[in-house]
Amino acid sequence: MKLSLVLIIYRSNSSISSEAAKFCDEALKVKNIKSIRIESDFKNNQLEKYVCNSKLKPDIVIVLGGDGTFLKCANALADYDMPLLSINIGGNLGFLTQEKDFLFDKSFIEILENEEYYFDFHNRLNCNVCISGKGPEKKIIKSYDALNDFYFKSVEEDISPTNQIQIEIDNEKVNEYKGDGLIISTSTGSTAYSMAAGGPIVHPSVEAMIINPICPMSLASRPIVIPNTSKVIIKPVKKSRGEVKLWRDGAKCMTIKENYYCEIKKGKSLCKIIKFKKSNNYYNTLIKKLDWKGDLSLKNPKN
Repeated sequence: MKLSLVLIIYRSNSSISSEAAKFCDEALKVKNIKSIRIESDFKNNQLEKYVCNSKLKPDIVIVLGGDGTFLKCANALADYDMPLLSINIGGNLGFLTQEKDFLFDKSFIEILENEEYYFDFHNRLNCNVCISGKGPEKKIIKSYDALNDFYFKSVEEDISPTNQIQIEIDNEKVNEYKGDGLIISTSTGSTAYSMAAGGPIVHPSVEAMIINPICPMSLASRPIVIPNTSKVIIKPVKKSRGEVKLWRDGAKCMTIKENYYCEIKKGKSLCKIIKFKKSNNYYNTLIKKLDWKGDLSLKNPKN
């Protein structure tokens, strides 16, 4: 890959990420590669303003931070076909990021120039928030894209607030979940909130959605994996007390009122992630991040 312009996005309020961005900038300048640094201050829409106003499109976007920073960047750039290279700087798990050693030994430049990488395409989810009406045409109030998940939780901040949510899959009413909330996840997001709520780990290449209740009050409410070609309708049950709030990838979206419903389906655009061939593969990442022990018989051989 020939690099002319690189956009560097680094985690806000992080001195480590800021220093890493300067290091990355200087390493690129030595190679006569122009770069632009932007702090990930998403409240001020700095990233969107740059992309909209810039006449030159970056060859790649380098994201310095953890999975949270990467998710916000991926959502902000969902409408732009830009390959994203995420490097784990100051993050925790880092399922979506490359190891920081590639940055600090400056090998990332040679890897990109020599094309020792591949594009890893990840599906998104799209959620249209609609208002119920008498006519056949739906009125879309707001539309969101998510790389990991959408989830629904009570607005109330009382002790142990619960909600009741009705779900339809491909125009068939399937269940009503009563509990702390409900997660609709991509395969990519299966190792995020869904996994923490007891959901299955699904390989990112599997074309699927995971529907996972959060602390359901009924033991019959179990996670379910469905094709990502499905259309899922989420409605708050009218008899349920309190309002439900929609979240995406850990960020608040909006309150879903009694006469609203959410239509969730596969997103139109894919997220293009750069993965180095020399980096850990998916299963090695799981072993490392989840502290799996592997074959215990090899760790304690008999004398």
